[in-house]
Formats: sequence, structure tokens, C-alpha cells
Amino acid sequence: MSAAALAGTEDHPQARIVLSSALASGPSHAYLFHGPAGTGKRTVARAFAAELLAEGEDDPEAVRLRVEHGTHPDLTWVRPSGAHVMRVEDVNEPVVAAATRTPFEARRRVFVLERVDTLNDQAANRMLKTLEDPPAFVHLILLTDALGRVMETVVSRCQLVRFEPLPAARIAATLEAEGVPAERARACARLALGNAARAHYLASPAGEELRGDVEHVVASALGGSGRGAEPWRPLLERAERRRIEAEDAAAAERAERLELEPKGRERRAIERDLEEAAKRDGRRARTEVLDLALSLTGLAFRDLVCLAEDAPEAVLAGDRSGALADQARGRDPRRLREAAERCEDARQALELNVMEDLALAALGFRLVALAGPPR
Repeated sequence: MSAAALAGTEDHPQARIVLSSALASGPSHAYLFHGPAGTGKRTVARAFAAELLAEGEDDPEAVRLRVEHGTHPDLTWVRPSGAHVMRVEDVNEPVVAAATRTPFEARRRVFVLERVDTLNDQAANRMLKTLEDPPAFVHLILLTDALGRVMETVVSRCQLVRFEPLPAARIAATLEAEGVPAERARACARLALGNAARAHYLASPAGEELRGDVEHVVASALGGSGRGAEPWRPLLERAERRRIEAEDAAAAERAERLELEPKGRERRAIERDLEEAAKRDGRRARTEVLDLALSLTGLAFRDLVCLAEDAPEAVLAGDRSGALADQARGRDPRRLREAAERCEDARQALELNVMEDLALAALGFRLVALAGPPR
């Protein structure tokens, strides 16, 4: 199979060229897939891994199916154990040690590592020798949404594969085909900034509710009612509900997995590991809600800047342009722009595990000071 047929490469010509060459003439030992979130890096990584493992096998379709279902023993998929950090224990045994052992059944072993921009120094240093000089049967596929945050020593040991932001028009067309009204589809696609998964979420009922919560935050700041009113509280409550949902879903999967395990010490160890994984999934889900909320808040202030500077064609949330125009009237674009910057600062601060309540309350005070009515 050529990379042109790999799922997810249709909108990524550089990735298609690199991977087609790899399948035709032999793959490199390490690739770094980089580009915005929601552009299909995971999909392509799984498809590419399937081709690497299927090559030379008697039943390649069976191999591809097992890779798709995550049951092939020679494919290892690693995610950070922390909400914002990949620790040394995430890579030490699953990757570094495992890479020294020969494949179970295929000719190769493939390791996929998500969010490698979160590798801490110790984990990154532990990975360097494996990245630089792995056994011939080992292939590593690293994924990141933020190339600039990946350690240069890691980047320099990989072949880069670029994933472009998906065109808003293409995302909007997909949403419209799924029944989303045209104006709303265009707005969700533009607000997603090339992230198809995020656009689909924004177009959903839950996404529409989140946008409503964000609009309340912005309106409170513009009206000067951010102090003491806790306009962020609905967002925190929404994030907490999402955490519980994610943990409950992981608990159901855990119960199904444990039914297949015999009782004993090993079963108890697996149960502990799955419980910790469920908690991590919950924390990550909570963080994702707040991350998206802060991104949308910053984009709302950006749209207000566009309208205050008489550039309505640049507004992302076109389905809210009427309300935004009323809010932008008479506002100082410089202060609105600074308000957008403060939202991004707060979003990045949450990645450092600061106290969410305090961080959002502090942001609320700053937004009122910047964007509230003149005193």
C-alpha cells in the first residue's frame, strides 16, 4: 500500500510524500508528526504503523485489523501519564527497554508516542539513545501539536512529517453534510482553527452550551460584572462534569477488562494501573474543557477587535456577528486585544497545574479592568 491510500493523508501532501517514499524504499527509524491538533496525526500514525507491521506477512489484512483494534503485540502506544507531562516511567519500560527485545511475531516493532512536547528532561534524555541508534527492527512515531516545545535533541533525531491545518471550508462542508446549519457550520469550522475534531464538538449540543458559557463570561467582563459574580463558575462545573464522565467511561472499560483476568496478584496490579489511568483520563478531560473555554474566550475578544477596527469579514464567530457588533461599539481595540492576550496567558498557565479557581478569578478581574465600561 502507498501512503496516498493511508487514511488521513488526503489533506497533507508533505506527509503523503514522506510516507509513500518510506513504504517504497524503506522507513527511517524515527518520525516526528507535527501540526495542529485535530488534523489526523493519530489516524495516520496508526495506518502507517499497520503498513510497517503488515509488510511481508502472510495475511496483511489481519495485521491491519489488529492494529486498528489496538491488539497487535508489536505495536506499543504511549500517552503521557500526567495531564501535562510525560514522565520517565512512561517511556523507560514501555519504550526504551522494550525496544531492545525482538518482535513477538512481526518483522518490526513500532512505538507511537503522543504529545512528546510534554516529555520532561529526564524522560527525554532517557529516550535519546533509542531515538539515535535503535535496533534495526524498531521504528518510532512521535506526535506533537506544538513542535516548538519539543526538545531540540529529540527533534534532531527524527524525520519531520508536517500536518497542515485543515481548511475551514472543508470542515464546514463536512459539518453541513451532517446536518449542521450552514452559518453555524462555518462559524464552528473557523473557530476550530483547522482542528476538525474541535469543530465537530463545537457544532454539537454540548459545544453550543460551552459557547453560551463563554459568551456569558465575555458579556460579564464587558459589562463590568466580573468582580464577585463568578462568571467562570459554570465553566468549572462543566469541566468537573466532564471529568466524572471520563472517569465513569474508564471505569466501565476497566470492569470489562478485569473480567478476563484471573484473580491474583497480577490482577490486583492491573486493577491499580487501570484506576490510575482512569484518574488521568478524568484530569485530562477536565483540562481539555477549560483549555477550549479559554481559547474561545480569547477568540471572542479577537472578534471584538475585528469589529472595533471595522473588519467584519475577519470575524470567526459569524453566527454571533450581530451580538458581537453591539458589544464592540465604542470599545478601545487595544484594550480588547490585551484582553485576548490575557486569556491566552491564562490558558498556558493552566498547563502548569495552577489552581484553576484562582487563575480564572484573576483573569476575570483583568478582563473587567481591560474591557469593562469606563469608570
